[in-house]
Amino acid sequence: MPPQLLPASAAAFAPRASSVNVVLGSKVEPWLTQTLKRINRVKRPLNSIPQHQRCLTETLSSSNAIWTLTSLMLPKAPESELRKDSNPLIEALFNYQLLHIEAYIVHVDMVLRNEVAYKLTPDSIEALIEYHKDIYCVNAKADTYDWPEKEQHAKKLHEDFVQAINKFVFRTHVSALEGLEEEGAGELLCGKSEEVKNNIAVLLNKPLLPPPPKIIDVVRQPPLLPSSPVGPHMWSQSTPSPALPAPVEPWRVLPSSPSVTSTSIESAPIWTNMALHEIQVPSPTVSYSQPYSTAGMYYSSPMVTSPIPALPLPSMLASQCGVGVGYGGFGWDRYQEYTTTI
Repeated sequence: MPPQLLPASAAAFAPRASSVNVVLGSKVEPWLTQTLKRINRVKRPLNSIPQHQRCLTETLSSSNAIWTLTSLMLPKAPESELRKDSNPLIEALFNYQLLHIEAYIVHVDMVLRNEVAYKLTPDSIEALIEYHKDIYCVNAKADTYDWPEKEQHAKKLHEDFVQAINKFVFRTHVSALEGLEEEGAGELLCGKSEEVKNNIAVLLNKPLLPPPPKIIDVVRQPPLLPSSPVGPHMWSQSTPSPALPAPVEPWRVLPSSPSVTSTSIESAPIWTNMALHEIQVPSPTVSYSQPYSTAGMYYSSPMVTSPIPALPLPSMLASQCGVGVGYGGFGWDRYQEYTTTI
């Protein structure tokens, strides 16, 4: 892409140069020859490229060579001071003004980019700066809520606009020179005026934005490790582990329902030696439950055992057994003999 070269007079805050920089190609376009013949009152010879370049440079360097790029309809006062009227025509006449944006040509390039560059006149720049400060910024501050740095933000917004409008250079195709008139003045044709209006509106209408809400960072304390440098008493107090209950003898454990047990013969209660054939107790229905183990007081997977009938408690035998029940070979039915001897 060819470099975008502009003369020093196109820089921000630079004064207008006494001569316009004009670069023509090896061949002059017919429309340019006709345009130069039309605007010159004095007939000048235009038979070569240097003659065309000299004629165009002198015409554009004239102090009267001011172009009208576009026109803007702007309010005369802030919105709070505008006149209210039922007739919109009267309201428009009293409240709005037409500002003509004027510029002069600083560069013509018909070799690399085939473009012409315009820079705004000091009067147009001053009028836009005044409008932005006295009207636009006032409306912008009225339309936003208050915050501590609001005035500083509004001032910064205006300063940015001053810099941007002074740097503004409008570039367009060299065919815009067809709008050239006497003494180097002219106006843009073929809808180029609307393009200038949009570009200036972008610079004018930048909003006054409040600062974004502050995001509060939640500081999360990293997990502490025993090796972390903490206080001397941080790890000295260890959390006491819940003490395991003391082992309970199997015969003291009363299951809530009859179940298959896995206790050994050595730990069986004393009444297990009773003659089972002498006890007429209906066998309850065996229901499945998790087997209980006294090893470590933990429940484990079911052990494979042969099912045996659940043994009744002594309280259950009292209502069903008589004095004829044998206990360890001792006959309770002979108690009268012993009482006589005693």
